[in-house]
Formats: sequence, structure tokens, C-alpha cells
Amino acid sequence: MSDVRVMIVDDEEGARESLSNLLEKYVDGVKIVAKSDSIASAMEKIKKYTPELVFLDIEMPFGSGFELLERMKPINFNIVFVTAYDHYALKAIKFSALDYLLKPVDIEDLKKAIKKHVHTQKTPPTENYDNLIENLKSDSQDKKIAIPDSNGITFIAINDIIRCESDGNYTRIFLNTGKKILASKTLGEYENMLDGDGFFRVHRGHLVNLNHIHKFLKTDGGTIEMSDGTHVDVSRRKKTAFMEALTENKG
Repeated sequence: MSDVRVMIVDDEEGARESLSNLLEKYVDGVKIVAKSDSIASAMEKIKKYTPELVFLDIEMPFGSGFELLERMKPINFNIVFVTAYDHYALKAIKFSALDYLLKPVDIEDLKKAIKKHVHTQKTPPTENYDNLIENLKSDSQDKKIAIPDSNGITFIAINDIIRCESDGNYTRIFLNTGKKILASKTLGEYENMLDGDGFFRVHRGHLVNLNHIHKFLKTDGGTIEMSDGTHVDVSRRKKTAFMEALTENKG
């Protein structure tokens, strides 16, 4: 198998050299074909050197790394985003099932990113990149999330999700269309991903969309009636926080 052709895009020389050194010292099967300090030069070098995998810094003085996605079509290479902060951008990346690394780059995370590229199909997930751009422009209710299942990846509007239910290392996602999806991520992962988007974990096994709550029934801890008619229990220890989140969401 030939080496993976890699390119590094970062405006800071120190960051470029640090990542380059990590790749050359700790990762087998890669070949760094180019480095770039801006989006403009990156576009030229991508056309010239045809990398398979691009490590792309998000925050740069003369343009966000996301501009590369908008200006280069089609994208015939995979991307691993690299950033030191930008929580909002990271959430959009997670929603689109794309890979990222946090600065300073951890060696094991870097190895996993390369391994993921090698063991997944080499064809870049164009729909994921398009979804990322749309999510960056959209408000919370218009965002779409990539749901990995046995058939690949399905893109679902966040507001179409009624609730999520734990099923071991998987999660059952219930939609307002009546469809159910068994996703290959844990409920905890979806709880973290959907934090701040109107979802609340009312019970160890249930994450609900506050916008789909039809009625709250005051039983022991409480029971919620969802918009599809299903009932979900609220644990006693979660009740106070849940009521606060519900009031804040409605307000």
C-alpha cells in the first residue's frame, strides 16, 4: 500500500513544523507532500500536489479554514480540522461526522485520525462537508446532524428528533416522522453533542428534545408526554434541573 499523501495548512510556522515532526516521527505510512500558510496558497498547492488528506487549521488571519470548503469544489480529498478553541465550529464539525484534532495535537489522536482515513473509504464525504457549511450558516433549529447507522450516514434535522434512548453502546433515535434509527454512538455522546440545542437528559437512558414535550405529568419524579404520544420518566434527581431547563427553553 502506498503512503498517504498529506498536506498541512496552518498560518503559524511553529504549528506546521510541530505537526510535521509528529507525523514523520510517530506515524508510519504517510508522506508530507506540501505545507501552506494560507487558504489562497493552499488552494494552489492542493491542485499541484493532489494530497489525499489535508490537516486544516480553522482560525487563520486571512480567512477561515472553512472558506476552503466553499471555494474548492469538488473536494476530492479528506480533511482533518485542527483548532485550539472555537467551540461553535467544533460542534458543527461533530454534527457533520468529520474528524478534528485539538491543539496541542496529541500523538495518539493523530494516529487515530490517520488510521481512520486509511480504513474508511477514500472517497471524501462531500455531503458531510456541504452539511458543515450549511450548519455554520444556520440557526439551531435548522441544523442537521449526521447519524451513523448500519447503512452509512443519515442526515437528520435536529428539530425532527423527538427523543433518544440508550441501547448499550448504541442509541435509538425517534423522529417526528415515526421513523426510528439505531445509531452507532452512545447516548452520552449525543448528550454532549446536542448540549445547548434544546435537549435534556431526563433519565440515565433518555435524552429528550424540549421542543417536543407535549405535557408534564406530576408523578414521583415526573413523566413527560412527548409529541408522538410516548411517555418518558424523569428521574427524581433530575427533576429540578429539568423544570429549570424547560422553563428556560419556553422562555
